[in-house]
Amino acid sequence: MSNIQNAFKNGKAFIPFITCGDPDLDTTQEIVREAVKNGADLIELGIPFSDPTAEGPVIQGANIRALAGGVTTDKIFDMVANLRKDVTIPLVFMTYANVVFSYGADRFLSKCRQIGIDGIILPDLPFEERDEFLPTCRKYGVDLISLIAPTSANRIGMISREAEGFIYIVSSLGVTGTRSEFSSDLSSLVEIVRQNTSLPCAIGFGISTPEHATHMASIADGAIVGSAVIKIIEKYGKDAAKPVGEYVKSMKEAVMKANATVCAED
Repeated sequence: MSNIQNAFKNGKAFIPFITCGDPDLDTTQEIVREAVKNGADLIELGIPFSDPTAEGPVIQGANIRALAGGVTTDKIFDMVANLRKDVTIPLVFMTYANVVFSYGADRFLSKCRQIGIDGIILPDLPFEERDEFLPTCRKYGVDLISLIAPTSANRIGMISREAEGFIYIVSSLGVTGTRSEFSSDLSSLVEIVRQNTSLPCAIGFGISTPEHATHMASIADGAIVGSAVIKIIEKYGKDAAKPVGEYVKSMKEAVMKANATVCAED
């Protein structure tokens, strides 16, 4: 069983996204540890890229700041290796296909296994082209995590059946960023996913408030939050660890409300 499954073993999961190196890698480590302490079940670590096509202006800004600060993939690998001295929850990278391709897929994924990365999300990799990386991911035991969007339509079942780790459900069309409204078809989308796989699924893109988190976790197995976390980091800079921890705690409590509701219904 994939280590990623452990993120969902106690019910609904809260998954924050953090851009590595924004504002610097020492602060990233502090933020990760504070997030873990306050209830994060899995953490997405963003490897900065110069053209992050799935990201809105908030996470784009984090990428620009991190790259301007001299962050490299190798430095991020070293940071994760240090985190793994005490951080045991699942960790996944979220980045772009060119980052892996230019580094060398075999070299990149062997390093992932070496440092304890459990999965990788490549939002610009179409499902039909996943064989570019899938054999190498499997060689090193790194789950290649699939995304499903409201536009996936008749491909939802196919993607679900072939998925690994967990399924990332994109809440709405467009790029990342906080939202006030979401697709009305998420429940039916999740139902199709569950008809085709036993893997957990979590909803991301646009979630920012505890109310959002409770709602999404009531539909799926967890909630993913990126831009709202990055805004806190942008505001507090090197002092962001504690405020992020407080935010993670509030969101984890909101997710657990959904868990309690489901248990009561059962």
